[in-house]
Amino acid sequence: MRFSNFQRFEWQMIPVTAAAMGWPSTRNSLLVAAIAVVLGMAPVWCSGSARAQDISAPRPQVLQAGQSGVAGLPDQPLQSAKEAQAAASSPNGLTWDEVKQKFEAQNPTLKADELNVEEMKAEEITADLRPNPQFTFNADGTQVAPNGGVWQPLHGTAPSPNFSYLHERDGKRELRLKSAQQATAIAVAQHADLGRTLLFNLRSQFVALLQAKAVLALTKEELVYYDHLIEISRFRLQKGDMAQIDFDRIELQRVQYESDLETAIVNLRQAKIVLLQLMNDKTPVEKFEVRGDFDFSDQLPPLEQFQQAALNSRPDLRAAYESIQQAYTNHKLAVANGSTDPTFGLWYTYNGSFNNNYANQYLGVSVSIPLRIFDRNQGEKKRTEIDISKNQQQEDATSAQVFSDVDSAYVQVQSTLNLLRPYKGHYLDEATHVRDTVTYAYMRGGAALLDLLNAQSDFRTVELAYLQLIGTYMTAAGQLNLAVGREVIQ
Repeated sequence: MRFSNFQRFEWQMIPVTAAAMGWPSTRNSLLVAAIAVVLGMAPVWCSGSARAQDISAPRPQVLQAGQSGVAGLPDQPLQSAKEAQAAASSPNGLTWDEVKQKFEAQNPTLKADELNVEEMKAEEITADLRPNPQFTFNADGTQVAPNGGVWQPLHGTAPSPNFSYLHERDGKRELRLKSAQQATAIAVAQHADLGRTLLFNLRSQFVALLQAKAVLALTKEELVYYDHLIEISRFRLQKGDMAQIDFDRIELQRVQYESDLETAIVNLRQAKIVLLQLMNDKTPVEKFEVRGDFDFSDQLPPLEQFQQAALNSRPDLRAAYESIQQAYTNHKLAVANGSTDPTFGLWYTYNGSFNNNYANQYLGVSVSIPLRIFDRNQGEKKRTEIDISKNQQQEDATSAQVFSDVDSAYVQVQSTLNLLRPYKGHYLDEATHVRDTVTYAYMRGGAALLDLLNAQSDFRTVELAYLQLIGTYMTAAGQLNLAVGREVIQ
Protein backbone atom coordinates (compact mmCIF):
# COMPACT_ATOMS: atom_id res chain seq x y z
CA MET A 1 0.00 0.00 0.00
CA ARG A 2 1.44 3.38 -1.07
CA PHE A 3 1.01 6.80 0.44
CA SER A 4 1.58 10.24 -0.98
CA ASN A 5 4.18 12.51 0.58
CA PHE A 6 1.36 14.24 2.38
CA GLN A 7 0.01 10.97 3.71
CA ARG A 8 3.36 9.60 4.79
CA PHE A 9 3.71 12.03 7.65
CA GLU A 10 1.50 13.48 10.30
CA TRP A 11 2.28 16.91 11.63
CA GLN A 12 3.33 17.55 15.19
CA MET A 13 2.52 20.95 16.64
CA ILE A 14 5.56 22.88 17.83
CA PRO A 15 5.43 23.30 21.65
CA VAL A 16 3.73 26.51 22.66
CA THR A 17 2.17 27.84 25.81
CA ALA A 18 -1.46 28.79 26.16
CA ALA A 19 -0.39 32.33 26.96
CA ALA A 20 1.45 32.55 23.63
CA MET A 21 -1.86 31.85 21.90
CA GLY A 22 -3.67 34.44 23.99
CA TRP A 23 -5.75 31.85 25.94
CA PRO A 24 -6.07 31.34 29.69
CA SER A 25 -3.47 28.93 30.86
CA THR A 26 -5.69 26.29 32.52
CA ARG A 27 -9.06 25.45 30.93
CA ASN A 28 -8.19 26.34 27.33
CA SER A 29 -4.90 24.49 27.58
CA LEU A 30 -6.84 21.31 28.28
CA LEU A 31 -9.14 22.06 25.33
CA VAL A 32 -6.24 22.55 22.95
CA ALA A 33 -4.68 19.34 24.19
CA ALA A 34 -7.91 17.38 23.64
CA ILE A 35 -8.37 18.74 20.11
CA ALA A 36 -4.76 18.04 19.34
CA VAL A 37 -5.11 14.43 20.41
CA VAL A 38 -8.15 13.92 18.17
CA LEU A 39 -6.47 15.66 15.24
CA GLY A 40 -3.45 13.45 15.58
CA MET A 41 -1.08 16.16 16.87
CA ALA A 42 1.11 15.91 19.95
CA PRO A 43 1.32 19.29 21.70
CA VAL A 44 4.01 19.57 24.31
CA TRP A 45 3.52 22.39 26.76
CA CYS A 46 6.69 24.16 27.81
CA SER A 47 7.84 27.32 29.40
CA GLY A 48 7.35 30.82 28.07
CA SER A 49 10.67 30.67 26.23
CA ALA A 50 8.95 28.83 23.42
CA ARG A 51 6.65 31.76 22.61
CA ALA A 52 8.90 33.01 19.87
CA GLN A 53 8.57 29.78 17.92
CA ASP A 54 6.21 29.83 14.88
CA ILE A 55 3.34 27.40 15.38
CA SER A 56 2.93 27.13 11.60
CA ALA A 57 6.35 25.50 11.24
CA PRO A 58 5.55 21.75 11.35
CA ARG A 59 7.90 18.95 12.12
CA PRO A 60 7.21 15.63 10.32
CA GLN A 61 6.89 12.39 12.18
CA VAL A 62 6.78 9.01 10.46
CA LEU A 63 3.38 7.33 10.69
CA GLN A 64 2.94 4.06 12.49
CA ALA A 65 1.05 1.16 10.99
CA GLY A 66 -2.68 1.77 10.83
CA GLN A 67 -2.39 5.55 10.90
CA SER A 68 -3.23 7.94 8.10
CA GLY A 69 -1.82 11.06 6.54
CA VAL A 70 -4.92 12.90 7.76
CA ALA A 71 -4.81 12.75 11.52
CA GLY A 72 -7.54 10.67 13.08
CA LEU A 73 -8.84 9.35 9.76
CA PRO A 74 -8.59 5.71 8.72
CA ASP A 75 -5.69 4.38 6.74
CA GLN A 76 -6.45 5.54 3.20
CA PRO A 77 -4.61 4.21 0.12
CA LEU A 78 -3.44 6.52 -2.57
CA GLN A 79 -5.88 5.08 -5.09
CA SER A 80 -9.06 3.69 -3.58
CA ALA A 81 -10.32 2.67 -7.02
CA LYS A 82 -7.37 0.32 -7.40
CA GLU A 83 -8.18 -1.23 -4.05
CA ALA A 84 -11.73 -1.70 -5.32
CA GLN A 85 -10.34 -3.38 -8.44
CA ALA A 86 -8.58 -5.89 -6.22
CA ALA A 87 -11.85 -6.54 -4.38
CA ALA A 88 -13.51 -7.38 -7.71
CA SER A 89 -10.71 -9.87 -8.38
CA SER A 90 -11.26 -11.85 -5.17
CA PRO A 91 -9.95 -15.45 -5.22
CA ASN A 92 -13.40 -16.93 -4.60
CA GLY A 93 -16.00 -17.54 -7.28
CA LEU A 94 -16.25 -18.69 -10.89
CA THR A 95 -13.76 -17.52 -13.48
CA TRP A 96 -14.81 -16.31 -16.92
CA ASP A 97 -13.90 -19.66 -18.50
CA GLU A 98 -15.99 -21.53 -15.92
CA VAL A 99 -18.95 -19.20 -16.45
CA LYS A 100 -18.62 -19.64 -20.20
CA GLN A 101 -18.54 -23.45 -19.92
CA LYS A 102 -21.65 -23.53 -17.74
CA PHE A 103 -23.39 -21.14 -20.11
CA GLU A 104 -22.63 -23.25 -23.19
CA ALA A 105 -23.77 -26.40 -21.38
CA GLN A 106 -26.99 -25.02 -19.84
CA ASN A 107 -28.32 -21.98 -21.70
CA PRO A 108 -31.78 -22.99 -23.04
CA THR A 109 -31.69 -20.65 -26.04
CA LEU A 110 -28.36 -22.05 -27.17
CA LYS A 111 -29.45 -25.64 -26.54
CA ALA A 112 -32.68 -25.10 -28.52
CA ASP A 113 -30.69 -23.77 -31.46
CA GLU A 114 -28.41 -26.80 -31.30
CA LEU A 115 -31.50 -28.93 -31.87
CA ASN A 116 -32.18 -26.91 -35.01
CA VAL A 117 -28.78 -28.00 -36.32
CA GLU A 118 -29.68 -31.61 -35.56
CA GLU A 119 -32.94 -31.14 -37.46
CA MET A 120 -31.02 -29.94 -40.50
CA LYS A 121 -28.79 -33.01 -40.32
CA ALA A 122 -31.92 -35.15 -40.30
CA GLU A 123 -33.02 -33.34 -43.45
CA GLU A 124 -29.87 -34.65 -45.15
CA ILE A 125 -31.12 -38.20 -44.60
CA THR A 126 -34.44 -37.33 -46.23
CA ALA A 127 -32.75 -35.62 -49.16
CA ASP A 128 -30.58 -38.65 -49.88
CA LEU A 129 -33.46 -41.14 -50.04
CA ARG A 130 -34.29 -42.87 -53.32
CA PRO A 131 -37.91 -43.13 -54.51
CA ASN A 132 -39.74 -46.15 -53.18
CA PRO A 133 -40.77 -48.85 -55.66
CA GLN A 134 -44.51 -49.31 -56.20
CA PHE A 135 -46.36 -52.63 -55.89
CA THR A 136 -49.78 -53.14 -57.44
CA PHE A 137 -51.90 -56.34 -57.37
CA ASN A 138 -54.65 -56.83 -59.93
CA ALA A 139 -57.18 -59.67 -60.13
CA ASP A 140 -59.19 -60.07 -63.33
CA GLY A 141 -61.71 -62.64 -64.66
CA THR A 142 -63.79 -63.15 -61.55
CA GLN A 143 -67.37 -64.32 -62.35
CA VAL A 144 -69.89 -62.07 -60.66
CA ALA A 145 -73.19 -63.64 -61.91
CA PRO A 146 -74.36 -67.18 -62.92
CA ASN A 147 -74.43 -68.04 -66.60
CA GLY A 148 -76.39 -70.98 -67.97
CA GLY A 149 -76.99 -72.20 -64.48
CA VAL A 150 -73.25 -72.34 -63.80
CA TRP A 151 -71.55 -70.07 -61.33
CA GLN A 152 -67.84 -70.55 -60.68
CA PRO A 153 -66.68 -67.06 -59.54
CA LEU A 154 -62.98 -67.81 -59.02
CA HIS A 155 -62.47 -70.37 -61.74
CA GLY A 156 -61.40 -67.83 -64.28
CA THR A 157 -59.76 -65.29 -61.98
CA ALA A 158 -56.29 -64.23 -63.20
CA PRO A 159 -54.04 -62.54 -60.57
CA SER A 160 -51.49 -60.00 -61.79
CA PRO A 161 -48.85 -58.52 -59.43
CA ASN A 162 -47.21 -55.35 -60.72
CA PHE A 163 -43.94 -53.67 -59.68
CA SER A 164 -42.90 -50.16 -60.79
CA TYR A 165 -40.02 -47.79 -60.00
CA LEU A 166 -39.42 -44.10 -60.74
CA HIS A 167 -35.91 -43.49 -62.04
CA GLU A 168 -34.57 -39.99 -61.25
CA ARG A 169 -32.33 -38.53 -63.89
CA ASP A 170 -29.81 -35.66 -64.04
CA GLY A 171 -28.48 -36.23 -60.49
CA LYS A 172 -31.57 -35.01 -58.67
CA ARG A 173 -30.88 -37.04 -55.54
CA GLU A 174 -27.22 -35.95 -55.40
CA LEU A 175 -28.21 -32.30 -55.79
CA ARG A 176 -30.85 -32.60 -53.08
CA LEU A 177 -28.27 -34.08 -50.72
CA LYS A 178 -25.75 -31.36 -51.53
CA SER A 179 -28.35 -28.64 -50.94
CA ALA A 180 -29.31 -30.20 -47.61
CA GLN A 181 -25.67 -30.41 -46.54
CA GLN A 182 -25.20 -26.75 -47.41
CA ALA A 183 -28.33 -25.91 -45.42
CA THR A 184 -26.76 -27.71 -42.46
CA ALA A 185 -23.58 -25.68 -42.91
CA ILE A 186 -25.67 -22.51 -42.89
CA ALA A 187 -27.44 -23.65 -39.71
CA VAL A 188 -24.09 -24.39 -38.06
CA ALA A 189 -22.79 -20.92 -38.97
CA GLN A 190 -25.98 -19.29 -37.74
CA HIS A 191 -25.73 -21.26 -34.51
CA ALA A 192 -22.18 -20.01 -34.07
CA ASP A 193 -23.42 -16.48 -34.75
CA LEU A 194 -26.11 -16.87 -32.10
CA GLY A 195 -23.47 -18.12 -29.69
CA ARG A 196 -21.34 -15.10 -30.56
CA THR A 197 -24.16 -12.72 -29.67
CA LEU A 198 -25.14 -14.56 -26.50
CA LEU A 199 -21.51 -14.73 -25.38
CA PHE A 200 -21.29 -10.97 -25.76
CA ASN A 201 -24.35 -10.59 -23.54
CA LEU A 202 -22.82 -13.03 -21.07
CA ARG A 203 -19.49 -11.20 -21.09
CA SER A 204 -21.23 -7.85 -20.62
CA GLN A 205 -23.06 -9.17 -17.56
CA PHE A 206 -19.86 -10.71 -16.23
CA VAL A 207 -18.12 -7.34 -16.57
CA ALA A 208 -21.12 -5.60 -15.02
CA LEU A 209 -20.86 -7.94 -12.04
CA LEU A 210 -17.14 -7.28 -11.61
CA GLN A 211 -17.80 -3.56 -11.87
CA ALA A 212 -20.63 -3.76 -9.33
CA LYS A 213 -18.30 -5.55 -6.90
CA ALA A 214 -15.62 -2.90 -7.38
CA VAL A 215 -18.08 -0.04 -6.95
CA LEU A 216 -19.51 -1.63 -3.81
CA ALA A 217 -16.04 -2.03 -2.30
CA LEU A 218 -15.21 1.61 -3.14
CA THR A 219 -18.51 2.84 -1.72
CA LYS A 220 -17.97 0.99 1.56
CA GLU A 221 -14.46 2.36 1.85
CA GLU A 222 -15.60 5.93 1.23
CA LEU A 223 -18.40 5.59 3.78
CA VAL A 224 -15.94 4.39 6.43
CA TYR A 225 -13.66 7.31 5.64
CA TYR A 226 -16.49 9.81 5.85
CA ASP A 227 -17.79 8.34 9.11
CA HIS A 228 -14.41 9.00 10.71
CA LEU A 229 -14.54 12.53 9.39
CA ILE A 230 -17.95 12.96 11.03
CA GLU A 231 -16.63 11.63 14.35
CA ILE A 232 -13.80 14.14 14.36
CA SER A 233 -16.22 16.93 13.46
CA ARG A 234 -18.56 15.85 16.25
CA PHE A 235 -15.72 16.09 18.75
CA ARG A 236 -14.87 19.57 17.50
CA LEU A 237 -18.52 20.53 17.83
CA GLN A 238 -18.64 19.29 21.41
CA LYS A 239 -15.55 21.31 22.26
CA GLY A 240 -16.89 24.47 20.63
CA ASP A 241 -14.40 24.41 17.76
CA MET A 242 -17.11 24.05 15.08
CA ALA A 243 -20.46 25.66 14.47
CA GLN A 244 -23.55 23.50 14.66
CA ILE A 245 -24.60 24.42 11.12
CA ASP A 246 -21.22 23.32 9.74
CA PHE A 247 -21.48 19.99 11.52
CA ASP A 248 -25.04 19.51 10.26
CA ARG A 249 -23.93 20.12 6.70
CA ILE A 250 -21.13 17.57 7.03
CA GLU A 251 -23.43 14.99 8.58
CA LEU A 252 -26.12 15.66 5.97
CA GLN A 253 -23.71 14.68 3.21
CA ARG A 254 -23.67 11.15 4.64
CA VAL A 255 -27.07 10.60 3.05
CA GLN A 256 -25.42 10.56 -0.35
CA TYR A 257 -22.88 7.97 0.78
CA GLU A 258 -25.65 5.79 2.21
CA SER A 259 -27.64 6.14 -1.01
CA ASP A 260 -24.59 5.18 -3.07
CA LEU A 261 -24.03 2.12 -0.87
CA GLU A 262 -27.60 0.89 -1.21
CA THR A 263 -27.54 1.49 -4.95
CA ALA A 264 -24.29 -0.48 -5.23
CA ILE A 265 -25.78 -3.38 -3.27
CA VAL A 266 -28.86 -3.48 -5.50
CA ASN A 267 -26.76 -3.25 -8.68
CA LEU A 268 -24.57 -6.12 -7.51
CA ARG A 269 -27.56 -8.34 -6.80
CA GLN A 270 -29.24 -7.49 -10.10
CA ALA A 271 -26.03 -8.25 -12.01
CA LYS A 272 -25.86 -11.66 -10.31
CA ILE A 273 -29.50 -12.40 -11.14
CA VAL A 274 -29.07 -11.61 -14.84
CA LEU A 275 -25.87 -13.65 -15.07
CA LEU A 276 -27.50 -16.62 -13.35
CA GLN A 277 -30.43 -16.37 -15.76
CA LEU A 278 -28.12 -16.46 -18.78
CA MET A 279 -26.35 -19.49 -17.32
CA ASN A 280 -29.67 -21.15 -16.40
CA ASP A 281 -28.12 -21.70 -12.98
CA LYS A 282 -30.29 -22.22 -9.90
CA THR A 283 -27.57 -21.26 -7.41
CA PRO A 284 -28.89 -18.88 -4.71
CA VAL A 285 -27.86 -15.29 -5.38
CA GLU A 286 -26.20 -15.00 -1.96
CA LYS A 287 -23.91 -17.94 -2.71
CA PHE A 288 -23.00 -16.97 -6.26
CA GLU A 289 -19.66 -15.27 -6.83
CA VAL A 290 -17.39 -14.62 -9.77
CA ARG A 291 -13.78 -13.55 -10.00
CA GLY A 292 -11.68 -11.98 -12.69
CA ASP A 293 -9.26 -9.19 -13.47
CA PHE A 294 -11.15 -5.92 -13.45
CA ASP A 295 -8.47 -3.98 -15.28
CA PHE A 296 -7.46 -2.85 -18.74
CA SER A 297 -4.62 -3.52 -21.14
CA ASP A 298 -2.82 -0.51 -22.53
CA GLN A 299 -1.78 -2.38 -25.68
CA LEU A 300 -4.04 -2.29 -28.73
CA PRO A 301 -2.98 -3.97 -32.01
CA PRO A 302 -3.56 -2.13 -35.32
CA LEU A 303 -7.04 -2.02 -36.84
CA GLU A 304 -6.08 -4.03 -39.93
CA GLN A 305 -5.25 -7.03 -37.78
CA PHE A 306 -8.78 -7.09 -36.35
CA GLN A 307 -10.36 -6.58 -39.78
CA GLN A 308 -8.53 -9.56 -41.27
CA ALA A 309 -9.40 -11.71 -38.27
CA ALA A 310 -13.06 -10.75 -38.67
CA LEU A 311 -13.09 -11.76 -42.34
CA ASN A 312 -11.73 -15.16 -41.34
CA SER A 313 -13.85 -15.69 -38.23
CA ARG A 314 -17.27 -14.04 -38.48
CA PRO A 315 -19.90 -16.81 -38.56
CA ASP A 316 -22.56 -14.59 -40.15
CA LEU A 317 -20.17 -13.90 -43.04
CA ARG A 318 -19.56 -17.63 -43.36
CA ALA A 319 -23.33 -18.22 -43.36
CA ALA A 320 -23.74 -15.66 -46.15
CA TYR A 321 -21.09 -17.42 -48.24
CA GLU A 322 -22.73 -20.82 -47.67
CA SER A 323 -26.08 -19.32 -48.71
CA ILE A 324 -24.60 -18.35 -52.08
CA GLN A 325 -23.27 -21.86 -52.62
CA GLN A 326 -26.63 -23.34 -51.71
CA ALA A 327 -28.36 -20.95 -54.13
CA TYR A 328 -26.19 -22.25 -56.99
CA THR A 329 -26.99 -25.83 -56.00
CA ASN A 330 -30.71 -25.10 -55.77
CA HIS A 331 -30.66 -23.59 -59.26
CA LYS A 332 -29.01 -26.73 -60.64
CA LEU A 333 -31.61 -28.80 -58.84
CA ALA A 334 -34.43 -26.70 -60.32
CA VAL A 335 -33.02 -27.31 -63.82
CA ALA A 336 -32.75 -31.03 -63.10
CA ASN A 337 -36.32 -31.13 -61.80
CA GLY A 338 -37.45 -29.83 -65.19
CA SER A 339 -36.27 -33.01 -66.86
CA THR A 340 -38.40 -36.14 -67.37
CA ASP A 341 -38.12 -39.14 -65.07
CA PRO A 342 -39.31 -42.46 -66.53
CA THR A 343 -41.23 -45.03 -64.50
CA PHE A 344 -40.46 -48.66 -65.27
CA GLY A 345 -43.09 -51.33 -64.57
CA LEU A 346 -43.07 -55.15 -64.49
CA TRP A 347 -46.02 -57.47 -63.96
CA TYR A 348 -46.85 -61.18 -64.02
CA THR A 349 -50.16 -62.86 -64.81
CA TYR A 350 -51.59 -66.39 -65.12
CA ASN A 351 -53.93 -66.23 -67.99
CA GLY A 352 -54.15 -67.23 -71.54
CA SER A 353 -52.46 -65.02 -74.07
CA PHE A 354 -54.51 -63.89 -77.00
CA ASN A 355 -51.42 -64.04 -79.18
CA ASN A 356 -50.18 -67.43 -77.99
CA ASN A 357 -52.66 -70.20 -77.21
CA TYR A 358 -49.99 -72.16 -75.37
CA ALA A 359 -48.90 -69.31 -73.08
CA ASN A 360 -50.90 -69.37 -69.86
CA GLN A 361 -48.24 -67.55 -67.76
CA TYR A 362 -46.47 -64.47 -68.99
CA LEU A 363 -44.65 -61.26 -67.94
CA GLY A 364 -45.37 -57.71 -68.94
CA VAL A 365 -43.10 -54.67 -69.02
CA SER A 366 -44.04 -51.00 -69.18
CA VAL A 367 -42.26 -47.65 -69.37
CA SER A 368 -44.06 -44.42 -68.41
CA ILE A 369 -42.53 -41.10 -69.48
CA PRO A 370 -44.22 -37.78 -68.63
CA LEU A 371 -44.40 -35.32 -71.48
CA ARG A 372 -43.02 -32.04 -70.14
CA ILE A 373 -44.81 -29.90 -72.68
CA PHE A 374 -46.22 -27.19 -70.42
CA ASP A 375 -44.60 -27.63 -66.99
CA ARG A 376 -40.84 -27.68 -67.26
CA ASN A 377 -40.29 -26.12 -63.81
CA GLN A 378 -39.75 -22.69 -65.38
CA GLY A 379 -40.85 -20.71 -62.33
CA GLU A 380 -38.50 -22.48 -59.92
CA LYS A 381 -35.61 -22.08 -62.35
CA LYS A 382 -36.21 -18.34 -62.48
CA ARG A 383 -36.68 -18.04 -58.73
CA THR A 384 -33.45 -19.85 -57.90
CA GLU A 385 -31.57 -17.78 -60.46
CA ILE A 386 -32.78 -14.60 -58.77
CA ASP A 387 -31.95 -16.11 -55.38
CA ILE A 388 -28.29 -16.34 -56.42
CA SER A 389 -28.10 -12.58 -57.02
CA LYS A 390 -30.00 -11.86 -53.81
CA ASN A 391 -27.59 -13.90 -51.70
CA GLN A 392 -24.59 -12.26 -53.37
CA GLN A 393 -25.96 -8.85 -52.43
CA GLN A 394 -26.57 -10.05 -48.88
CA GLU A 395 -22.98 -11.26 -48.63
CA ASP A 396 -21.73 -7.84 -49.76
CA ALA A 397 -23.94 -6.19 -47.13
CA THR A 398 -22.70 -8.58 -44.42
CA SER A 399 -19.09 -7.94 -45.39
CA ALA A 400 -19.63 -4.18 -45.18
CA GLN A 401 -21.33 -4.67 -41.80
CA VAL A 402 -18.32 -6.63 -40.56
CA PHE A 403 -15.94 -3.78 -41.37
CA SER A 404 -18.34 -1.27 -39.83
CA ASP A 405 -18.66 -3.30 -36.63
CA VAL A 406 -14.91 -3.72 -36.27
CA ASP A 407 -14.20 -0.05 -36.95
CA SER A 408 -16.83 1.15 -34.48
CA ALA A 409 -15.74 -1.23 -31.73
CA TYR A 410 -12.06 -0.43 -32.30
CA VAL A 411 -12.66 3.31 -32.01
CA GLN A 412 -14.65 2.77 -28.82
CA VAL A 413 -11.81 0.77 -27.23
CA GLN A 414 -9.25 3.30 -28.37
CA SER A 415 -11.28 6.23 -27.03
CA THR A 416 -11.76 4.54 -23.66
CA LEU A 417 -8.03 3.82 -23.41
CA ASN A 418 -7.29 7.49 -24.13
CA LEU A 419 -9.45 8.39 -21.12
CA LEU A 420 -8.10 5.68 -18.85
CA ARG A 421 -4.42 6.49 -19.29
CA PRO A 422 -4.54 9.95 -17.64
CA TYR A 423 -6.82 8.61 -14.90
CA LYS A 424 -4.36 5.91 -13.96
CA GLY A 425 -1.28 8.06 -14.41
CA HIS A 426 -2.47 11.35 -12.92
CA TYR A 427 -6.09 11.95 -11.93
CA LEU A 428 -6.35 9.24 -9.25
CA ASP A 429 -3.25 10.50 -7.47
CA GLU A 430 -4.34 14.11 -7.78
CA ALA A 431 -7.87 13.47 -6.51
CA THR A 432 -6.55 11.68 -3.42
CA HIS A 433 -3.95 14.38 -2.77
CA VAL A 434 -6.50 17.19 -3.09
CA ARG A 435 -9.03 15.43 -0.88
CA ASP A 436 -6.50 14.72 1.90
CA THR A 437 -4.91 18.18 1.68
CA VAL A 438 -8.23 20.03 1.89
CA THR A 439 -9.38 17.77 4.74
CA TYR A 440 -6.18 18.42 6.66
CA ALA A 441 -6.46 22.17 6.05
CA TYR A 442 -10.12 22.25 7.10
CA MET A 443 -9.39 20.46 10.35
CA ARG A 444 -6.91 23.18 11.18
CA GLY A 445 -9.07 26.08 10.07
CA GLY A 446 -7.22 26.67 6.81
CA ALA A 447 -10.10 25.77 4.44
CA ALA A 448 -13.81 26.49 4.28
CA LEU A 449 -16.49 23.84 4.72
CA LEU A 450 -17.53 24.24 1.10
CA ASP A 451 -13.98 23.42 0.04
CA LEU A 452 -14.07 20.25 2.13
CA LEU A 453 -17.39 19.09 0.69
CA ASN A 454 -16.29 19.87 -2.86
CA ALA A 455 -13.03 17.98 -2.38
CA GLN A 456 -14.91 14.95 -1.05
CA SER A 457 -17.35 15.11 -3.96
CA ASP A 458 -14.56 15.45 -6.54
CA PHE A 459 -12.72 12.50 -5.02
CA ARG A 460 -15.81 10.28 -5.21
CA THR A 461 -16.51 11.41 -8.77
CA VAL A 462 -12.99 10.66 -10.00
CA GLU A 463 -12.76 7.29 -8.25
CA LEU A 464 -16.16 6.17 -9.50
CA ALA A 465 -15.50 7.47 -13.01
CA TYR A 466 -12.29 5.42 -13.13
CA LEU A 467 -14.12 2.21 -12.26
CA GLN A 468 -16.87 3.01 -14.74
CA LEU A 469 -14.28 3.64 -17.45
CA ILE A 470 -12.71 0.25 -16.78
CA GLY A 471 -16.15 -1.32 -17.11
CA THR A 472 -16.68 0.63 -20.34
CA TYR A 473 -13.33 -0.57 -21.64
CA MET A 474 -14.08 -4.22 -20.85
CA THR A 475 -17.50 -3.92 -22.46
CA ALA A 476 -15.96 -2.25 -25.52
CA ALA A 477 -13.36 -5.02 -25.66
CA GLY A 478 -16.22 -7.53 -25.62
CA GLN A 479 -17.87 -5.54 -28.42
CA LEU A 480 -14.65 -5.79 -30.42
CA ASN A 481 -14.53 -9.54 -29.80
CA LEU A 482 -18.14 -9.70 -30.98
CA ALA A 483 -17.27 -7.73 -34.11
CA VAL A 484 -14.29 -9.96 -34.91
CA GLY A 485 -16.14 -13.18 -34.16
CA ARG A 486 -13.67 -14.61 -31.66
CA GLU A 487 -11.79 -13.52 -28.56
CA VAL A 488 -8.98 -11.19 -29.60
CA ILE A 489 -8.81 -9.17 -26.36
CA GLN A 490 -8.81 -11.12 -23.13
